[in-house]
Amino acid sequence: MGCSHLLVEEDGQSAVFLDAGFVGEMFLVRRWLRRLKLEPSAVRAILLTHGHLDHVGNLVELHEWTGAPVWAHALEHPHVEGRYPYKGVNRVCGWAEAAGRVVLRRRVGAVDRTFADGDMLPFWGGLRVVHLPGHTRGHCGFYSERHDLLFSGDLFASYFFNTHLPPAILNSVPAEFPASFRRVTALNPRWIVPNHYDLLDGARLRRRFDRLYRRKNFALPLAG
Repeated sequence: MGCSHLLVEEDGQSAVFLDAGFVGEMFLVRRWLRRLKLEPSAVRAILLTHGHLDHVGNLVELHEWTGAPVWAHALEHPHVEGRYPYKGVNRVCGWAEAAGRVVLRRRVGAVDRTFADGDMLPFWGGLRVVHLPGHTRGHCGFYSERHDLLFSGDLFASYFFNTHLPPAILNSVPAEFPASFRRVTALNPRWIVPNHYDLLDGARLRRRFDRLYRRKNFALPLAG
């Protein structure tokens, strides 16, 4: 499913969604749960990395179908609720999302519970919230210490020979990217899994992240 991951707890009896995917993918959600022999009520939470339409396209339907609470950083509420005040070139993102909601007849979602940087969430053996602004103000990743794995959301994307930052029109606070990259490097997870990638290989994606970090010269704070 695009822009979403389903994490199944070790006992196989419950699961958590990281993001809610793009519009029209609920049939994939239902297929996933059937294959895992899980009822909708087995979904314990929907954790959002951020509130762009490709990550919350199924949010209302998923929330209503499972009854699972929606979690997000406080700064993401305006994105999830469709009221973020886009500015500059980022207005293009706002126009596209507004048009998408009209054309695709999407209801805006809502956040039930708020998390903050450093919070340890009681899912998948413990997921620590890592605030990684740049793409949006409240953009977050989720780090599993048990697996030494960071789900990095839309901090970067990686498809075969093209590893890159999200397009400029989609980034609300691009000046924050360097600090967010440095933070991931300091965390030093063994594996990284972004939301947009070609093959699920956390070690390879970590190496691609490192190459992008060096190429962008994010190692040192920017002058001024």
